[in-house]
Amino acid sequence: MDRRSVLMGVGLVTLTGCSAAGPAATSRRESLTVDLSDLEARQGGRLGIQVVGADTVGWRQSERFTYCSTFKLFLAAAVLQQADRGEVRMDREVPVSEADMVMHAPVTGDAVGKTLSIEALCKATVELSDNPAANILIREMGGLDTWRAWYRGIGDTVTRVDRLEPGLNGVGDERDTTTPVQTAINMARVLGPDSTLLAPRSRERLMTWLTETPTGRNRLKAAAPQGWTVAHKTGTSSAGPINDIGLMLPPQGQPVHVVAYYQGPETNSFAEGEAILAEAVRRALTVAGHD
Repeated sequence: MDRRSVLMGVGLVTLTGCSAAGPAATSRRESLTVDLSDLEARQGGRLGIQVVGADTVGWRQSERFTYCSTFKLFLAAAVLQQADRGEVRMDREVPVSEADMVMHAPVTGDAVGKTLSIEALCKATVELSDNPAANILIREMGGLDTWRAWYRGIGDTVTRVDRLEPGLNGVGDERDTTTPVQTAINMARVLGPDSTLLAPRSRERLMTWLTETPTGRNRLKAAAPQGWTVAHKTGTSSAGPINDIGLMLPPQGQPVHVVAYYQGPETNSFAEGEAILAEAVRRALTVAGHD
């Protein structure tokens, strides 16, 4: 499937229980459950899964998880929405300073003392999960209060916004957490068929970044049936979270929205956690009839 087909396919998605119409929209059929308890026992972790297509399949979908860098999908959407409203120019250049630097700066690290456009910062944030780029975008939009208000503006009263990168990757309390079901609802509000949140050109930009990211080869991409395309955003922390959210697009038919959060043990080696996450998504897809 080429990129143009992927982008056109987004407009065909039907989201059971996660309509862009908002939280009042409820599932037309009861949500199915996939038992992932054996996978959780493997490392002593906790999985949160929400798969939404023709059917909805979940596991711990109403529990809170630290979302880590998966929020960057929505941050880019918020900036693009501002651009659609004429509140910001995507080609506006922003200075990058040494004071902006925090861990994981694959793009901004080379731009210290120079400038990057808002569009370049968005691209770096989504495709390479550049942390200083995300912090700069939040600063430029007005800070954490403005960023938090964006979620509330789309009807999300669940997602917590408390810290910048990399502090938001901490675990142990409800700061910077959300639920799988809320994330699926938010993805529908950004990329659902009836969503008017983004202009077509902005939606295409976001989908391009989500499909062209090289990250997460062993997560949603590994779980997707053969021939499917994945548009997604990962999130990871050595404190235990291994996450991935996005759209899975079959060669034909409706896209499937997938939210996968895994809170595992503290580690700097993510291979086992990624394998658990991918297997959890594969099982959920099978229950949903996609195998």
